[in-house]
Amino acid sequence: METQLAAAWPELRVTRAANGVQALALIDELAPQVVFLDIQMPGLNGIELAARLCAGANPPRVVFTTAYDHYTLQAFEHAAFDYLLKPIGLERLSRTVARLKQALDTPAPAPVPDALAALLRQLGVAAPAPAPLQWIRAAKGQETRLIAIDEVIYFQSNDKYTSVFLADGESLIRTPLAKLKEQLDPQQFWQIHRGVIVAAKHVVGTRTDFRGRVHVRLKGRDEQLVVSRNYVDLFKQM
Repeated sequence: METQLAAAWPELRVTRAANGVQALALIDELAPQVVFLDIQMPGLNGIELAARLCAGANPPRVVFTTAYDHYTLQAFEHAAFDYLLKPIGLERLSRTVARLKQALDTPAPAPVPDALAALLRQLGVAAPAPAPLQWIRAAKGQETRLIAIDEVIYFQSNDKYTSVFLADGESLIRTPLAKLKEQLDPQQFWQIHRGVIVAAKHVVGTRTDFRGRVHVRLKGRDEQLVVSRNYVDLFKQM
């Protein structure tokens, strides 16, 4: 595909990733305007990766590619983004490039997150549901780090950010807690408060204070997390 891209869009700078996780790291580092995603990639597949990008600020334009013809293609014919069937012909790719250039040059384009979200919903009709979240891009000071979901102890909502608490400290993400919950495995992460989701494997027990409030105790940590009344039933057997 790089050969066709060079012919259809000579001025485009192309960077290739070996898998979905590497692609996520490169996108975070390079902040590209356009991303071509294969539907099937190791680590994170194209749909999962696009969903992560959609959740962030200023996501790139996404063009999906696949070798399978059973996905619905007509839904993308008039979208700002596209969906290419392999093997990708130069004429078809050139039409995609023309639309991308027009979208990038438009002074006031439609909101990219909404457009990408709509595209993912259409794709979801034919595609399997995305797997639970496996990786998170989070800020810590001036750095951005890629965090494996297994490292997370709990999430806590703040004014504009969501705090991610790990064994080695705290990082910040922009994804709201409600949206984050949709991407987490409910068997592995429990919401215990409107503003808190905790990793079940880090819960060692509960404590009830003199006011009757339930607190979650965590492995190897001093802080205890308050459980709101709506979620107390999770711990009735503990």
